Amino acid sequence: MLLFSRTNSSVCSQLIRKGLQRSLFSAMASTEETQVAAAPVVRKEKEKKEKVQQYTLKTPKGTKDWADKDMVLRTRIFDTLTAVFKRHGGVTIDTPVFELREILAGKYGEDSKLIYDLKDQGGELCSLRYDLTVPFARFLAMNPTIQSIKRYHIAKVYRRDQPAMTKGRMREFYQCDFDIAGTYETMVPDAEAVAIAVEGLTELGIEEFTVKLNHRKILDGIFAVCGVPEADVRKISSAVDKLDKVSWEDVKKEMVEEKNLPVEAADKIGEYVKLKGGRDLIATLESDGKLMANESAAQGVKDMVLLYDYLDAFEASSKVSFDLSLARGLDYYTGIIYECVTTGSAPPPAPTEEAASSKKSSKKSKPKDEDEDVSEYVGIGSIAAGGRYDELVGMFAQSKKKSVMPCVGISFGVERLFSILKAKEDMSKVRATATDVYIMAFGGGKEWTGFLPERMKVARSLWKAGISAEYLYKSKPKPRQQFEAADKIGAPLAVILGQDEYSQGKVKVKQLGLGDNADEGIDVALEDLAEYVKKQLTIV
Repeated sequence: MLLFSRTNSSVCSQLIRKGLQRSLFSAMASTEETQVAAAPVVRKEKEKKEKVQQYTLKTPKGTKDWADKDMVLRTRIFDTLTAVFKRHGGVTIDTPVFELREILAGKYGEDSKLIYDLKDQGGELCSLRYDLTVPFARFLAMNPTIQSIKRYHIAKVYRRDQPAMTKGRMREFYQCDFDIAGTYETMVPDAEAVAIAVEGLTELGIEEFTVKLNHRKILDGIFAVCGVPEADVRKISSAVDKLDKVSWEDVKKEMVEEKNLPVEAADKIGEYVKLKGGRDLIATLESDGKLMANESAAQGVKDMVLLYDYLDAFEASSKVSFDLSLARGLDYYTGIIYECVTTGSAPPPAPTEEAASSKKSSKKSKPKDEDEDVSEYVGIGSIAAGGRYDELVGMFAQSKKKSVMPCVGISFGVERLFSILKAKEDMSKVRATATDVYIMAFGGGKEWTGFLPERMKVARSLWKAGISAEYLYKSKPKPRQQFEAADKIGAPLAVILGQDEYSQGKVKVKQLGLGDNADEGIDVALEDLAEYVKKQLTIV
């Protein structure tokens, strides 16, 4: 029995060992199979990850990064216009960069297609703002206690227009708006808005410009007299608004073929919209009995007479041209409208047949892709524009009374102004930084520490005095490194901490950028440094 047990035990042990070996081999084989099967999946995931990481490093079409000297010039535009706005009693507001889609819908005529709609994520449907005027009207409707306000607003707006970057026509750009809201005597705020346009451009250094003026009521009266159905007035107005970009023949073709206007009506419109002038044009319209029989046109002409009187008082009428081709395609305008243009506003002249043939042979033509830059084919366009919009606030207030809050305003296009000013500016003289003083330290020997804490202390004293100052972030900088750093930022003055002079409570103030005429500088006591530097900065 015992023998049998021992035998069985031995056999069992062998069986167990063989079973464990088989299990181990099976597990190893299973692991290898899993690893082999998983290998393609790992490779695919790795390839997918690498593929995702590949992208083009650039800004979206119609946008740009702003830096360095360009920012200095743009900030100067902001500061100049802000000073003008404040001088006229303006207060500033800010509104969201996106609005409810329904707020923007139906306010911009044919340009509504240029609005950027944000993706529907299951909440409110929103769009990026197209301008600052409609958000301002929405703001007024939401704040009915505001009965009058002069507001200015400087902010970005967005339009999915075909970009022309060198001409300042972009998809993301700044507008500087000034609007007068409230009930006032006829043409008083309108004249001031035009005067602000003239004042703003003049102070920016733009001298050669014209403010094109028209009146929506005169235009509506002309359309009525010429036989345009009331339902088609805005469509025909939108076509006329293109006269600054294309010929009358092209505009007439659009009105007749695309908007189904009778040829006779288009020809009559052509007789009017080709007219421009000043008070002489007002007199011409006043003598037109058929036009003056139209109530809308008669009121518009009466307004223009008053407007010119006020513009004379503001010494702005010499910059104004009464132009019946100006239509302003936006639907919300109800009265006076205006655009400021320069010689660069119009598109380049059409090429001659020979030039066109040469261009055709070179296979270079206007891009068909709406994302492509068209700077070569377009002008800058208007650099400022605006008008009266008496009914826009009422649309939001849902009031039976249309003119809940009459408004008139002017909007400056910053990027277009920038393109003009940069072309005139000597950018080599524009400083990217405002640093007035560069603090240096000179010394040597084993005991020389570089005076880093001492330079910091001097910088702190100058900052407290309102003086912009910098120093090299290095414990023992060489003289050449410090002068090169000061030259790079264009600092006009250097404050030099000499190893021996500083221990005596003195520093040296030296004018930089003099080249061969450079001097050794003047020793100044530390307690007198801030005042001395301030005086020197008024000279250099």
